[in-house]
Amino acid sequence: MADISGKCDNGFDKVGEALAASLDAGDVGASVAVVVDGELVADLWGGHLDAARTTAWERDTITTVWSTTKTMTALCALVLADRGQLDLDAPVAAYWPEFAAAGKETVLVRHLLGHTAGLPDFDGPITVEDLYDWPAVTARLAAQAPQWPPGSAAGYHSVTFGFLIGEVVRRVTGRSLGTFFAEEIAGPVGADFHIGLGAEHDHRVAPLLADPRGDKPPGFLLGVSDSHATAWRRAELPAVNGYGNARSVATLQSALACGGVAGGVRLLSAAGSERVFEEQHDGVDRVIGAPIRYGLGYRLDGRTCSWGGWGGSVVLVDADLRMTVAYVMNQVRWEDGYARGLGLVMAAYDAIMA
Repeated sequence: MADISGKCDNGFDKVGEALAASLDAGDVGASVAVVVDGELVADLWGGHLDAARTTAWERDTITTVWSTTKTMTALCALVLADRGQLDLDAPVAAYWPEFAAAGKETVLVRHLLGHTAGLPDFDGPITVEDLYDWPAVTARLAAQAPQWPPGSAAGYHSVTFGFLIGEVVRRVTGRSLGTFFAEEIAGPVGADFHIGLGAEHDHRVAPLLADPRGDKPPGFLLGVSDSHATAWRRAELPAVNGYGNARSVATLQSALACGGVAGGVRLLSAAGSERVFEEQHDGVDRVIGAPIRYGLGYRLDGRTCSWGGWGGSVVLVDADLRMTVAYVMNQVRWEDGYARGLGLVMAAYDAIMA
């Protein structure tokens, strides 16, 4: 059985067993964490940084988590709303006047969080390098027409989500989303998660490993190789390029399981944390092509909210059990990637329900 490092409270050994089994089954390197009632009851890691399995995954190894980053971006918006600085029912144009162009004057801030704004992608061609120019990208989105009447349907805003919410955050606070997140959320909690990675952290990064079938599926804008570029690490792409490990993801997102408190620090009021469960859409997603129930920035299922990143990372918050589970890995898998994280989530449920 694969060697696992870290700590695990009594009863949560099933989580470690599930991580070891995943590594034995071909996962390369990964971390998993479980927070219950604000306490880190499992903080585990194992495997390697490289496909040749020569360099061990360490306690403070971090990696790109793709769209699991969206949960951090949504958390920024929820915090600002809770502070009374951002009205989720206001038009986006109230904060970003240029956004009212091309029939978007009725788009509300909550439409951005619920993937119902009608801007799931960009008009015309765009390159990964184009994404590094924040003013140009946000100006482009401000000029676009929505693909459907805002609020009437949902379609996953896979890359645009971060620019749209990030620009609103910038207009409200005068800070980029990555800076606001670092100064107001990750910093106070002491969580090792970054949207815009400083060079001082490069030595801790586990580069993502591509699926055996290739760098990216047909039609994808972003591929695994894009995440290897220094420009990617330094950029702020608040939908897709956050860096962290399971400990940092679970700790920060546990605010939504624990009445607004993460790592002993109050980020939100209890009422503010409950807002994540305000339903924005329940039906087929036009982009994903499957039914999904969206809250404010998260997928909802009962009293759980969750999201994951392409290739396999995932975080799930259970507000009733006051439990948060996160899984972060470096081996991308196109189709069955989420099975690994789901197995760890189910192991945590087995442990807490025992």
